[in-house]
Amino acid sequence: MQQSEESVQRHRVVVLALDGVIPFELGIPHRIFGRAWHPRTREPLYEVITCAVRDAADPVEAEADFSIVTRHGPEVLATADTVIVPASYELGTLYEEGRLTPDLAAALAHVRPGTRMVSICTGSWVLAAAGYLDGRPATTHWADAEAFQRMFPSVRVDADVLFVDDGDVLTSAGVAAGIDLCLHLVRRDHGAGVANDVARRTVVPPHRDGGQAQYIQRPVPETQLASTMNARAWALAHLHEPIQLRDMAEQESMSVRTFTRRFREEVGVSPGQWLTRQRVERARHLLESSALSIDQVARDAGFGTAQSMRQHLQAALGVTPRAYRATFR
Repeated sequence: MQQSEESVQRHRVVVLALDGVIPFELGIPHRIFGRAWHPRTREPLYEVITCAVRDAADPVEAEADFSIVTRHGPEVLATADTVIVPASYELGTLYEEGRLTPDLAAALAHVRPGTRMVSICTGSWVLAAAGYLDGRPATTHWADAEAFQRMFPSVRVDADVLFVDDGDVLTSAGVAAGIDLCLHLVRRDHGAGVANDVARRTVVPPHRDGGQAQYIQRPVPETQLASTMNARAWALAHLHEPIQLRDMAEQESMSVRTFTRRFREEVGVSPGQWLTRQRVERARHLLESSALSIDQVARDAGFGTAQSMRQHLQAALGVTPRAYRATFR
């Protein structure tokens, strides 16, 4: 009886495979959503299927030295709760002129209003050409961001982040950032516990700090070889305490100015932003997994007061601590 009460209707994720699809990115949704299980019943929480733009019997030419034959054609898009468009190296007129090919336009016409739309890397060009990103924030691979902005001036492009969540439309940065976005969706749908479980079994971090700005190649001096890793490890072990910037700098025997510069270059955000993000994640974990009072969670996460934690969670997640616990515990 208990199992039937906890059984959930599986959320259907349909992955649209385009000619020139990058196999790594095509496989990300299957790996992440396909390993998301109910924490007690171990039932799959998602159903992940792949479809082609044309007839299912028509092979999709991958970016690698093989073709892919899907079991479904574009009509299955009409059954999707979430549609994911991975990157392709053969966008043709879409990349050159910003318009959908007739086949792709016909395929996307199957998508129901209100379906959650997601792109990985340059799959964002498909969403933009289809009008899903008009007037909305989005990201794409940093190497294509300028061309993307020129082609779609109404899109508010942010080339520094790993992904953008704008509610029912989400976009990720280049390649492996698709993992970050899919884990974020699992976390949003079912809480940090389920997402962390998927991350552990996939052997990836449940949350990466910074954005894709840290992966853009830039000339740096040799002194950049010095790391801020020890300071970060120390801070994580002392999150429940007040932490000043000079405390972190002392862990690396650096001046505050040098440490701040090195930290931003290495992690992609300022030490203060990183520290707040870690405290938000600690608070989320405690709200989900413990019966501690809101005041105690605030102290253990290093926010000091419940009011401070409420402000930070509201800014980061859009919900109060009590609402978050009611949803995910």
